[in-house]
Amino acid sequence: MQLATIAVDGKATSVAVLDDGTMLDIAAASASLATPVAALQDGSLQALIAGGKDALGALRGLVRAANAGEYDAACLPARSTLMAPLPSPRKNIFCVGRNYAEHIAEGDKAQKSNVGVSEYPVYFTKPSTTVVAPDGDVLIFPSVSTAIDYEVELAIIIGKPGRNISKDRAYDHIFGYTILNDITARDVQRRHGGQYFKGKSMDGSCPIGPWIVTADAISDPHDLTIGLSVNGEQRQNGHTSDMIFDIPTLIASLSEGLTLEPGDIIATGTPSGVGYAMEPPRFLQAGDTVVCDIASIGQLRNTVRNA
Repeated sequence: MQLATIAVDGKATSVAVLDDGTMLDIAAASASLATPVAALQDGSLQALIAGGKDALGALRGLVRAANAGEYDAACLPARSTLMAPLPSPRKNIFCVGRNYAEHIAEGDKAQKSNVGVSEYPVYFTKPSTTVVAPDGDVLIFPSVSTAIDYEVELAIIIGKPGRNISKDRAYDHIFGYTILNDITARDVQRRHGGQYFKGKSMDGSCPIGPWIVTADAISDPHDLTIGLSVNGEQRQNGHTSDMIFDIPTLIASLSEGLTLEPGDIIATGTPSGVGYAMEPPRFLQAGDTVVCDIASIGQLRNTVRNA
């Protein structure tokens, strides 16, 4: 299933995308259930995710009925305005750095260094204030940074909570997947000692979407093409099979002594082709259109704008 959050009369509403492209208002459709399901009635994807298997199972039944034409009154047009699937994540977004070998190599070459592959995954976070909707504006601040870069990433949405999760149980904790663009101010990152947080935490620096694809719809998240274009020019063109640390490793490592909760977002790293590693470097400018594309999920499109 494809699950999204849309704006209807200024109010966030969770929806399921139907076979014909229309959107099922989850809360409205749930009123037809003989036994109320609070996680569906809430109207948010956060509540649905936290509702676990029972809530997701009830929703599957509603979607099947809607595809059969039984819930017309609860269907919304596909042209409704998309928001980020989780517009205000409850926690910072977890991100993984340097998780594709070719990206590490291009970075080492650009910086004339030889950091190489790390023994353990590299983590950082982006605050919820960075989140941008599909077709929303990526903000740049020319007085702060003149080196704004892009990074297309496959993002995991955690469904089942857990701490010290073993690799062989990692997939049990995944609700679904979406696309994330880790917009980065490279000069700010360098200015602050090379640590990631500040340079990756500008307002409007984390487009997410267009929806969450539930885990059952993607048989192998390590068998997806992943790419990004700027103004129609292909810049990144990779494959998720090239991750150095695979998804079970990332979940097991991150959850060591740290509880992962429903709705947590984990970005899994980016392939090569970023702007700062080009010769000469090519950074984003106001007016640029950036399109991220991951097979089995879709496209995430955004425009760059001066704040």
